[in-house]
Amino acid sequence: MTSLSSPCVKICVVDPLAGLCIGCGRTIAEIALWGEMGEGERRGVMAQLPPRMAAARSRATRGGRVRSRAP
Repeated sequence: MTSLSSPCVKICVVDPLAGLCIGCGRTIAEIALWGEMGEGERRGVMAQLPPRMAAARSRATRGGRVRSRAP
């Protein structure tokens, strides 16, 4: 049996605002379909994870705000 490529780091908590796992950056749908994806599809998703995680960290440092609101 071959193991699947996976970005999982065993921190499986989905941020409700971002809709992403805080451990790996995948969506719930991606996690659910991971075993059915081909290796190329998995690698494609994994290529998107670093920018997703960076954007999520950036939002978190702004308190989840996408843009500031006018008073």
